[in-house]
Amino acid sequence: MGTFKGKVPYKPDFLRIQHTVPMEIPSPPSEKLIFVHREPSGVAFVLINRPKALNSLTRPMMEDMARAIRSLASDDSVRVIILSGSGRAFCSGVDLTAAEDVFKGDVKDADVDPVVQMELCKKPIIGAINGFAVTAGFEIALACDFLVASKEAKFMDTHARFGIFPSWGLSQKLSRIIGPSRAREVSFTAAPVTAEQAERWGLVNHVVEGRELLKKARQIAEAMIRNDRDLVQMYKAVINDGFKLDLGHGLALEKERGHAYYAGMTKEQFKKMQEFIAIHSSCSHSTC
Repeated sequence: MGTFKGKVPYKPDFLRIQHTVPMEIPSPPSEKLIFVHREPSGVAFVLINRPKALNSLTRPMMEDMARAIRSLASDDSVRVIILSGSGRAFCSGVDLTAAEDVFKGDVKDADVDPVVQMELCKKPIIGAINGFAVTAGFEIALACDFLVASKEAKFMDTHARFGIFPSWGLSQKLSRIIGPSRAREVSFTAAPVTAEQAERWGLVNHVVEGRELLKKARQIAEAMIRNDRDLVQMYKAVINDGFKLDLGHGLALEKERGHAYYAGMTKEQFKKMQEFIAIHSSCSHSTC
């Protein structure tokens, strides 16, 4: 049952977050193929860092990425995760030179499955798609809560081209986002989808210049951080859980969780919520 725990951002915290000067992400060392960077604001970056191989994934990289997501999910100082890639690719899929190790290994182990860990994460995950998102990379993008893309980004599903059966959700998720007819064409032809087309289809929320990509993702993350931590996470859960249901059952789920949320609140918690509403309302009509 969700309860309002009194973690209301009083005015000083609200102002400090609002006026934070964005930090530059340090260049990852070449040997760190999954690079994690935490910022004091509560934003954490996960960077797939194998640019010479277009960020193709080996088994150890997949395991490291899963551990990184799991670690950030349990870190109370982290509020939002931004996932991106280094170089000119987001992720070009699995390294096919190590395909047997990946596909015939113990891939059902949820602890070392990055997509499973992303789906289990209660915190928002923003995909910052900087280039090619191909096959498994496309599936990792679809595991994010939403996507921001550079103008150079391209999405491709090459499962059919290379005789690889999808196992991270592409056959099911893509059709629910862009419609089954478009998804069939994308998957059956292995044709690239540009960032602009992806935005028109609702796959991508924002398309920006490459140099603005992480800045835009960070701005969205900081807007989330200004809101109540628990409610953002509960909102994510009810949207994701409700999306698996028909509308009637989804509405019933929202009502059930809403009743549980308010039933668990004390008078003091209601008071803190009202104080935050008053602060937020005054700031929205001023330059504070």
